[in-house]
This record gives sequence, C-alpha cells and structure tokens, in this order.
Amino acid sequence: MAIINRITDLQDEIVAWRHDLHAHPELLYDVHRTAASVAEKLKAFGCDDVVSGLGRTGVVGVIRGRKGNSNKVIGLRADMDALPIEEATDLPYKSTVPGKMHACGHDGHTAMLLGAARYLTETRNFDGTAVVIFQPAEEGGAGGKAMVDDGMMERFGIGEVYGMHNYPGMPVGHFGLRPGVQMAAADFFNIDIEGVGGHGAWPHTTIDSILIGSQIHTLLQSIVSRNVNPVEAAVVSVCMFHAGSSHNAIPQTAQLRGTARSLAPQVRDLVEKRIREIVDGVAKLHGAKVNLDYRRGYPMLENHAAQSEFAVSVAAEVAGKDKVNAALDPVMSAEDFAYMLNSRPGAYIFVGNGQSAELHHPAYNFNDEAIPFGTSYWVKLVETALPG
Repeated sequence: MAIINRITDLQDEIVAWRHDLHAHPELLYDVHRTAASVAEKLKAFGCDDVVSGLGRTGVVGVIRGRKGNSNKVIGLRADMDALPIEEATDLPYKSTVPGKMHACGHDGHTAMLLGAARYLTETRNFDGTAVVIFQPAEEGGAGGKAMVDDGMMERFGIGEVYGMHNYPGMPVGHFGLRPGVQMAAADFFNIDIEGVGGHGAWPHTTIDSILIGSQIHTLLQSIVSRNVNPVEAAVVSVCMFHAGSSHNAIPQTAQLRGTARSLAPQVRDLVEKRIREIVDGVAKLHGAKVNLDYRRGYPMLENHAAQSEFAVSVAAEVAGKDKVNAALDPVMSAEDFAYMLNSRPGAYIFVGNGQSAELHHPAYNFNDEAIPFGTSYWVKLVETALPG
C-alpha cells in the first residue's frame, strides 16, 4: 500500500472541506456557492489557470508540471451537485438546507480532487499538464455533456480523462472497474392515460384508467423476462402511478412514470420499441387515449481498454493488487461522465465507501476514511501518466 504521506497530513483539512460542502448542498447547475469555494481554493493553491462558468457553472483548474517538456494533458473530473432528498442523519455537519443533501458522495469527490490539486500544485512532480474538472449537474442535468459541448476538451487540450465515484459495500481501501461498458444507459418515460371516468358502481359506463395503467405496468415487466436475451441485461421500472381521489369514482386519467436501463445499444432499442408497442396495444384494446413520452437520457458509460488497464495499475500501487477488482460487475445506474468518455479516451473507477447506506438514501454519508485512498489515486495517476 502506498498512501502518500503528504495526503495523510492534509486529511483533516480535506475532511473539513468535505463537511462544509455536505452542510451546504446545492442542486444541478445551481452550485454557485460550491463552485465559488472550489475556484477560490484552486487559486489559493497556485493553479496556473482557473476558469469558472464552463458548462454554465463548472470550474476547471490547470496545473502544469515542473519540467514542461511534454504536451500531454490529462483531465481529472469530480461532480459537485447534491440531491433533492431530506437528510436523515444526526451528523454535526448535516445539511442546513431543507430538502437537499449530499446523498451520493459528490461532496467527497470534490474534496478529494481539491486535495489532489493542493498536492500537485505544491510538488509539480510531473511533466505535462493536469486539468482538474469540477462538474455541475451530474444528477440528471447532464452537466458533463454541457462542459464537453462548451469546448472544454479542445480549450484545454485534454487527451485523456478520468473519473471516480465512491461505492457503498466495497471495503474502504479497495477499488474496482471493468473495461468496456461499466454503467447503464438511462432512459425515462411518462405515460399519460385518458379514459372515461364514472361512478364506481357503474364500471361498464367507463374506460377505466386504473385498469389500463395496471395492464401496461404488468406488460412492461414482460419486456425483460420475455423479450431481452437472458444473457443480456435490462431494467424496466415503473416508479410512479398516480390516479384517482375517491373511494367510489373511477378516475378519468392516470399517469405512470418510470425508467429503462440497458447495457447494450441493441437492447436499448428493443426496450424502447416494446414499450411503445405495449402502450399502443393496450390503448387500442380499451379505446383509450394514451400518450407516451419516451426520453433517452445518459448513454452507457464505456471505459477504454488501455486507460482501464492503466487505472487498475495506479489503483494497485495505492491499495495493493489484491484490493483492486479489474473485472467489476457492471451496474445499472447511470453516469454523465459517459459523455466525457465519448469525447476522449479514459476510465471511471470506483473507490470503496465501506458499509454505508446506499447511494441516494437519506441516511447515506461519504466515508472520510476513503479520502487518503481516492486522493492518492488522483496524485499517482497524474505522476504516473506524466512522468517527470
């Protein structure tokens, strides 16, 4: 194991940054306090350039190595935004903003990358340029795409890009990733049903929107079990079903909301096709009006082979080879770092968060004991990719 001594010395300071971020969560692109704090610290560390406002509220810091002989540039990305969840912890630094909390560990991601930036500006023991990227709106706002669309890769000459996320259930001090598709594409659908409402005692005079919605829901569950190849993966989940307001009135309308996840382009196409066919078929069967709004969200996150191998080797140097899983099972959650990996080669790694509550849970908390491992990984990645 090779935790960097200076990172250990900085841990209390990095933890303090993390706790401050945790206490002041901000959503999507409205991360003005967080971004200002990040930019202020990057300038105080001595970054060669600090640019704010990329992708609306993103921040980028440029750190040039001591020798300056190499033109190679690598990007390191952390996300800054929180979630619209009411925190259910008794932490002394718990959220001070009602209905908002850092339930996915982006406070920890930001703090670790700030710690790495602090170290890299102090030592500059590399030949080339490290670009630290602090991104807004990962939680559904596609902030990664916004920064790419804003020309970030071209503006800073980034040739490779790397990301990291904490992983509840993975022991602290462990890492994991897989080459190829590691995280799912995420699509979303709204199904709005209009039948004919009426008295619950006279159902024959109605077109029952609840019955129609129930049949659609049941049939949607047949897509994965009866249409998708069993050796491939997909998820179709209806997560909201709203209808009615009375014990004795069949409602005129009903609404279903849900998500579809997939790990392969052909499966993504198949799932969307079958959802459309099911909605149309049930609507015709009952003579109802049913509108489907199907929106494709984040693409699949696909790690590049050479960069994955490199990331594994760096993680092994930090944690030990036996604590790095280089064939981690893919996960069905989604990540807008996928847009950055579609723009440049790179890899996205998970760092263990221990036995914490799951991501997006109101009792979740980032594990501060993971900070030396994640921060050391960032530093060693730069120094190894850009040897001085």
